[in-house]
Amino acid sequence: PFLTHRNAREIVTKRALEIDRLLDHIWENNGRADSDSALLAVGGYGRGELHPYSDVDIAIIVPMEPTGELAEKLQRLVTCLWELGLDIGHSVRTLEQAIDAAEQDITVMTNLLECRFLSGNERLFEQLTSAVRTHEFWPPQSFFSEKTAEQQQRYRRFDDALQQLEPNIKESPGGLRDIQTIAWVANRHFESGNLRGLLDHGFLHPDEYATLDAGEEFLWRVRCALHFLTGRHEDRLALEHQKSVAEALGYEGNGPNEAVELLMKDYYRTVREISCVNEMLLDLFEQAILRKNQTQNISPVNRRFQLRDKALDVIDEAVFERAPHAMLELFLILQQNPEVTQISAKTIRLLLANRHKIDSAVREDLRAQSLFMEIIRQPRRIGHELRRMHKYGVLSAYLPVFAKVEGLMQFDLFHIYTVDEHALFVLQYMRRFSFPQGDADKITLIPYVIERIPKLELLYIAGLYHDIAKGRGGDHSQLGAEEAAAFCKTHGLSNFDTHLVAWLVRNHLLMSTIAQRKDIYDPTVIAAFADEVGEQIYLDYLYLLTVADIRGTDPKLFNGWKESLLAELYSATRRFLSDKTSTTIDSNERSSDMRKQALESLAAMKFAQAPVESLWQTFDEDYFMRHRVAEIVWHSSNILNRETQDSPLVCVDNFDHREATAIFIYAEDSQNLFARTTAALDKLQLDIQDARISTTSNGYTLDTYMALDSNQLTPITDSLKIERIVTTVVQALTQEEMPTAPLTRAASRALRHFDTPVKVDFEYDEAHRYTIMGVNAVDRPGLLSMIGQIMRKFGIQLHDARIATIGERAEDYFCITRDPEQDADQRASTDIPLALQQQLRDAITTALQATE
Repeated sequence: PFLTHRNAREIVTKRALEIDRLLDHIWENNGRADSDSALLAVGGYGRGELHPYSDVDIAIIVPMEPTGELAEKLQRLVTCLWELGLDIGHSVRTLEQAIDAAEQDITVMTNLLECRFLSGNERLFEQLTSAVRTHEFWPPQSFFSEKTAEQQQRYRRFDDALQQLEPNIKESPGGLRDIQTIAWVANRHFESGNLRGLLDHGFLHPDEYATLDAGEEFLWRVRCALHFLTGRHEDRLALEHQKSVAEALGYEGNGPNEAVELLMKDYYRTVREISCVNEMLLDLFEQAILRKNQTQNISPVNRRFQLRDKALDVIDEAVFERAPHAMLELFLILQQNPEVTQISAKTIRLLLANRHKIDSAVREDLRAQSLFMEIIRQPRRIGHELRRMHKYGVLSAYLPVFAKVEGLMQFDLFHIYTVDEHALFVLQYMRRFSFPQGDADKITLIPYVIERIPKLELLYIAGLYHDIAKGRGGDHSQLGAEEAAAFCKTHGLSNFDTHLVAWLVRNHLLMSTIAQRKDIYDPTVIAAFADEVGEQIYLDYLYLLTVADIRGTDPKLFNGWKESLLAELYSATRRFLSDKTSTTIDSNERSSDMRKQALESLAAMKFAQAPVESLWQTFDEDYFMRHRVAEIVWHSSNILNRETQDSPLVCVDNFDHREATAIFIYAEDSQNLFARTTAALDKLQLDIQDARISTTSNGYTLDTYMALDSNQLTPITDSLKIERIVTTVVQALTQEEMPTAPLTRAASRALRHFDTPVKVDFEYDEAHRYTIMGVNAVDRPGLLSMIGQIMRKFGIQLHDARIATIGERAEDYFCITRDPEQDADQRASTDIPLALQQQLRDAITTALQATE
C-alpha cells in the first residue's frame, strides 16, 4: 500500500498499533497479564512510531530479580517474539534497577521519558514514570547539556555537512534525530510529549511547526521506502537505493538520473530547514533553561545590532523589514568580531521570516553590494559566514544564481557533495591556504604562491562561481564565466579583475586536466599550457583554484601524487613564462642537458662512461624528455648492475618528489607485456597512476609504472610488500598463462549502480606521430589488463599511458601506434586508420560491458 499511496504517517502509526495488539496477545497467552510485571514500549515505539523494519524496543519491569519460573516465562516471551520475525530490543529490570540505569545513562533516561504502558501491572509503570519525570531526576539543565553535546558529537561524525552523497535519514545533520532532540528537550522542560505542545508555550510559531511537521513527514516517507525496498532496517540513503526510492515516491525525470536529483534536492532543502529550526529552538531552550535566572550583558554594536552576552542580536525586530541589506551587515559584523560566537534565536527567526525581502531592488542597492564585497574581502571567517549565510537562505536570496544549484547533486562517486556545498568547501580550503589547520593543509607550494596573490577576493569569487552553471546543460565552465563576469561588473570590479575571474571560471578544469591526461615532461605540452595561461598571475590563481577544487570535491582525491603532478606542472610553466627571450623549448638542448646531469650522477656512483653511453644508444630521444634525471640514473644503474639476462628486471623505489611508488621493468619485449604487468599490479591491489612505456632499439622495454596502495592511496613503504611486488611481476611476465586480474578483487558496491557508458575516442598527435586513445568507463579491477590484451590482439603498440580514476569513472589515455612487427605493410605510417579505430572501439566496448 505504501508504494502506491506513499502515506508514511499512516504506516508508522498503524504498525505501532498492530504491534501493540500482538504484544498484548502474546503477553496474555504467556501468563503475564495477572502478574506483578509490566510490559512497556520505549524509544520510538514508545512514541507510537514504528517504521516497517525498525526495532521493536520494549522494557519489562519486574517486581524482583527474575529466577525460576518467572525467568523461563520471560525467556519464552522474547523467544516467541524473535520467532515471529520481530527485531526486538528488550531490557528486563526491577523498578529500582530501571531508575538507577536512567540516572546513570542519558540514553536509558530518554527511552523511559517516552515509555508507554502496554500490559501487565500498570502501578509499576506509574511508579517508574513518576520517578523519572520529576525535575530533581536529571534536572532540565543537565538533560539539555547532555542532549546538545550528543547532537554536536553526532554532527561531527558527519563532518557537519547537511548535504552528503549518501546521507543517513535518521542521524545526519537535519535528519529525524534533530526533530527528536527538540521533542526530548521540550518533554523534559515543559513535560510536552510532542512538538505541538511547544505552540502553546510560545516556543514555536505555526510556520515553524509546519516546517518540522512537513519535514518529518517527508523523511518518514523516504525512510519507509528504504525499509520496504531493502526488506530490512535501513536508514542510509545509499547510492544503490536512491533510484528505486525516487521511483517509489513518484519522482520522474527526462534523463536517467533526473528523478534521483529531484528527490535529493527535496531532501537537502528539507534537512537545511529542519537544521535551522533546530538551532533556533535549542538556543531558545538554552535561554529558558540554562540562563533563566542569569543577568544578560547587553551592549550596542551599532544602531541596528547589539550583543546579548556573546550572541549578535537585533535591537529592533523590524530592522530587516525597514533595511533588508542589514541581513548582509549581520554576517559582516560576525566576521569583524570573532568573540561573537552565535546569532540569537530571535534574530535567526527574523532572518528566516524576512529573507524573501532580499529582492532585485536590494541586490542593485550599492549598500548591499558593498557589504557583500566587504564580506568577501575580510581576513577571517569568510568560509564560516558564507556557510552560515547559505544555511539561513540569505546567500541564495542575494545570489539567485546560487539558488539554482542548491541541493543539486550529481549522481556519481566523484562529487561527494552537492554543487552548493562543494563551492563552500572550496572556499573553506582557500581560506586554509593562509591559515593551515593540520598536516593535510601543508602543501609545499601553497605558501610561496599565496604570497604572490594581490587580491584574494578574486580567488574566492572564482571559487564561488566555478560550478555555478552546473545542471543547465551546455558547457558549465563557459556559462559560469558569463555569470561570474556579470557579478564582477555589478559589484564594481575593474575590467582586469573581471577578466581574470571569468578566465579562472572558464578554465578551472584546465590545470587538473593537463596534469592528469598529458605528459607534463613533454616541452610541447608545457608550451601549449603556458600559451593558454599567458601570464604568471593567471598561473598563480589557477594553481590555487585547482588545488581547492580537488580538495573540495573529495578531500581523499588530493593525495601526494596529485600534489606532485600539479607542483611539477606549475614549476615547469613558471620557468617557461619567466624566460621572456624564448617562445619555444629546444628539445635537443633539454635532452642533452638531461644526459649530462645523469652521466655526472652515474660517474659519482663509479659507473664508467663507455657502458653508460653504450646502453643509452639503445634508448630513443623521447625517453630522455619524459624522465627526470633521478629516474634515468635509477634505471641505468639497475640495468648495468643486473646479474642475469635471463629474467625480467623489476625494481621498486619511492621518489620523495613524486609521492608514489615507481615500479620499473626492463625486459625483452613480448606479447601482452602491458596486460600481464597491469594484471599483476591489480592482483597486488595497487592503483596505477601513470605508465611510461618505451622500447629500446635492441628489443627491450623500459616501462615505469607509478602506483599507490589502493586502500590508503599512499606510496608503498613496507619492505615485504615491495618484495612481493617484484616477485609477483616477474612471475606474471615469465609464466605461460595470462593472470586473471578481473577476479582478483571485487568491484566497489556502489559501482554497480552507475550507468556510465563506455566511451572510446581517438585523436592523432601530429607532433609525436602517435594516436591518443581515450577510454572512459566505469572503473573496475582488471580494466587496464583487459585493454592491454585487446591492443595486442589488434597489433597495437603502446608508448605511454595516463591513468586517472575519478570517482566511479576511469578516464585513461593511451598513446599508441600500429606495431611494425605485426603491420609490416604500414611501417611508414603510425596513424591508426578509421577502420582499425572502430574495431578497437567495438572490442573494448564489448569487453567492458560484458564485465558489468
